[in-house]
Amino acid sequence: MNTFFERTVMTVVLTTAVTAGYLAIERAPQASVPPTTAAAVAAGQASAHARADGAEQDTGADLQMMATGAGGNLVIPPRRPEFKRQPKDSVTALHDWFAELNYDLEHIQNGNAHVPPAFLASLPPDLGNVPETAMRKRLFFQAVLPLILRANQEILTDRKRLWQLHADQRLGRHIAPSDRLWLKAMAERYKVPADNLPLLIRRIDVIPPSMALAQAAEESGWGTSRFARQGNAIFGQWTTADGPGLVPLERDGDKDHKVRAFDKLIDSVRAYMLNLNTHRAYRELRRARAALRRSGEPLNGHTLARFLFRYSERGDDYVSAIRAMIDSNGLDRLDDARLLKVQRPEA
Repeated sequence: MNTFFERTVMTVVLTTAVTAGYLAIERAPQASVPPTTAAAVAAGQASAHARADGAEQDTGADLQMMATGAGGNLVIPPRRPEFKRQPKDSVTALHDWFAELNYDLEHIQNGNAHVPPAFLASLPPDLGNVPETAMRKRLFFQAVLPLILRANQEILTDRKRLWQLHADQRLGRHIAPSDRLWLKAMAERYKVPADNLPLLIRRIDVIPPSMALAQAAEESGWGTSRFARQGNAIFGQWTTADGPGLVPLERDGDKDHKVRAFDKLIDSVRAYMLNLNTHRAYRELRRARAALRRSGEPLNGHTLARFLFRYSERGDDYVSAIRAMIDSNGLDRLDDARLLKVQRPEA
């Protein structure tokens, strides 16, 4: 009994915002369908830098902070309003929080654990002050991985529904009006004709976590860039001059683009995935991903990264950098990572 109590106490999540608002904990929405993101970058800019505002696994929704309850089930713990840290302690708070969750990246890479639904609204502002490179990189991956898995789960929820409707349509079954409206909304969001379900299925698919993590690290300087700190922009996505964003300090005089800013980190992840799933610059990536699906092969970030040469003006050098980051950090072993499922307590 004492052992169970101690384990329960050690896994209680800090559900209040810490570091005086810097290290915010973002609560999952009630609906699994993410909000529509902004349109892609103008076609003229896409060939130079196709980072316009804009993947199968277990589904999940409405994941929140949790503690271990009786029988091993996961339940939402009570609030702890008495807990508060100063801004200078935000990285320490993040490290301590992950320790309380028993969130060990190596265990997950070895397939011995699932990822806790630890959704951060923003990264700690002092992440760049961590002196040890290995710790700074580990904290960054731990912070971003749950968000990537959550966005992928949202996509998979839509993908499964789409496959069911596609099967019903081919069998001549009646499609309910609500499903027709949903199909229309998905077609508009993914920029395909509403009656082209095979093309829509190709676009509504996950992005391998290894590739997304590597790009997030590359684009945000491990979460320390001005765009990441001020705009939660961890994928360097461009937007037009009138869009919400931050002006690059070294932007050429003849350019008017911005780096798109987001209210929360999850919005940046969603927009990044929508970008890869809709922009014409990544058509080859989507075709290669569909080919892997047809052959029964798992989606591999290292393989699909070869089609990112239009994501950056660096072209093939950018692809090499992303692949090297995947290899050197063992990120390919995270492509099969799963989020812990959370069970709400009964009223």
